[in-house]
Amino acid sequence: MPDASRTAPTLGLALRRGLAGKCPACGGAKLFGRFLKPVSSCTSCGRDWTVQRADDFPAYLVVLVLGHLLIPVVVEVNLLFDVSMVVQMLLWPAVALMAVLAMIQPAKGFVIALIWAR
Repeated sequence: MPDASRTAPTLGLALRRGLAGKCPACGGAKLFGRFLKPVSSCTSCGRDWTVQRADDFPAYLVVLVLGHLLIPVVVEVNLLFDVSMVVQMLLWPAVALMAVLAMIQPAKGFVIALIWAR
């Protein structure tokens, strides 16, 4: 059961906790039970996380950010080095996949925290 005597964290603190995969309300427990599946409730403060639905917004954020980070790197590598097309066809999708896997859970935690805090 949530403790009403505790004050809600600031927006910045809630967002940092969400990015770290912690409960945005208390920071005392994990926000995700599996890779992208939020827990139904916080084991520390009892906050219900079934009502905050991030839907597709985290994926849109990851695509937006990753595109702005990866495309300049691809262009710069092509300007500096003579990389064969076969290597590029194998390299860039692999780099993008690793980056997406690294970014999607923090992005979902961020969105859940943003929805909860606002």
